[in-house]
Amino acid sequence: MSEAGGEARPSGDGTRAVRAGLPEPVKHEPTLPGPVFAAHFHLPGEATGPYLYGRDENPTWTLLERAVGELEAPGRNDVETLVFASGMAAISSVLFSQLRAGDAVVLPSDGYQVLPLVRAQLEAYGIEVRTAPTGGDGQLEVLDGARLLWIESPSNPGLDVCDIRRLVAASHAQGTLVAVDNTLATPLGQRPLELGADFSVASGTKQLTGHGDILLGYVAGRNAEAMAAVRRWRKIVGAISGPMEAWLAHRSIATLQLRVDRQNATALAVAEALRQRPEVSALRYPGLPDDPAHKTASRQMRRYGCVVSFTLPTRARAERFLEALRLVEDATSFGGVRSTAERRRRWGGDDVPEGFIRMSVGAEDPEDLIADVLRALDESAGSAG
Repeated sequence: MSEAGGEARPSGDGTRAVRAGLPEPVKHEPTLPGPVFAAHFHLPGEATGPYLYGRDENPTWTLLERAVGELEAPGRNDVETLVFASGMAAISSVLFSQLRAGDAVVLPSDGYQVLPLVRAQLEAYGIEVRTAPTGGDGQLEVLDGARLLWIESPSNPGLDVCDIRRLVAASHAQGTLVAVDNTLATPLGQRPLELGADFSVASGTKQLTGHGDILLGYVAGRNAEAMAAVRRWRKIVGAISGPMEAWLAHRSIATLQLRVDRQNATALAVAEALRQRPEVSALRYPGLPDDPAHKTASRQMRRYGCVVSFTLPTRARAERFLEALRLVEDATSFGGVRSTAERRRRWGGDDVPEGFIRMSVGAEDPEDLIADVLRALDESAGSAG
């Protein structure tokens, strides 16, 4: 991939994020062209060229895909990136384009709560689904003969981490493809393709875009044949991003490094504050030196994410805590500039205690956010249970 204006490739994350995917400068044209709204393009003669029909390609997608590729695999020209309408569209595209009846796939048993629905659909198509925990590289135990290994590290919502290099080596030794869900880490926290994975998949709905106003997903891959199948699946299913969403996502990436560094630093400070509270148990944040995942995470992650998880004694206590918060919205998803938290058992898909809280740390002043969390803990202790 060439850099805009023929510049040298940037080495810093901030510079890369600000300039990622920009086209060559043209006098009197905007630095980042506006969204292209087109279902069809002028196409006289033979049906050749980059833009034939709006379900297949769009110039706004092209710039965003270039930007994401530069973040996921800086300096590499052999990586293809495809954007999708949502993170689940991206996940589905890899699973259903690579697997066929009779294949086996290994999924995390502690991953995203929609994965059980995915498992049911895969099994309906005659695909064997095996599951194992992320922590302790548990998926190695059920890897034998699998066509695809799906890794989620850090896992959502439990924040366990596996040794991606180790799992990739074992997988590739037997011809197994590896996909890593990189949503929680973002490309600034972890680069699965550099760790050897075949696919890096993510929901751009979360911290990549960071404002809670876009549904988006992407797949980045370095296996041309496998990515051709992913592209074909996108064409068949039509799970495409709207041009406006793609443009907003690209615009938002410019502040990614600023947001990530602020949110990650504050997440660590929040985790350290929660560690002092006796009513808080099972606190997890990979950036804490004593977290069970820290040693492995520190070998493969450059930043530890904006999500902190912990458990309060009961469902009632957790609900009172969430209600008492003033700077933290009770909402699902994560990665936004405004902090959110939720009791994950309300969805029914996560194997976590009733009082389990997943908190996404935003860009508020750390002192204000920590004070709000501690005050809410104090207030929520006022009633029995």
